[in-house]
Amino acid sequence: MKKQDFIKAVAWTAGVSQDAVSRVLTSMIDTITAELKAGREVNITGFGAYKVSKRASRNGVNPRTGESIKIPAMKSPVFRAGKTLKEAVR
Repeated sequence: MKKQDFIKAVAWTAGVSQDAVSRVLTSMIDTITAELKAGREVNITGFGAYKVSKRASRNGVNPRTGESIKIPAMKSPVFRAGKTLKEAVR
């Protein structure tokens, strides 16, 4: 399901306009992104949690040349599904 399909489905289910759902979804994504940038976790009870995982630098190999390269440390967003979501999918 693509973003536009998701917006249509939520608008139809909630009985509101697609424009309103689009604004809310964009606002939600922006808020989660801002919180993660600030290093904070976002918990949505019954759905899951978004957090930032810190990955240490490590050595790797360039698959084309076989040359050893250093992969820098980085932060990566992580989503951990909540119990209710896990049970619903099972």
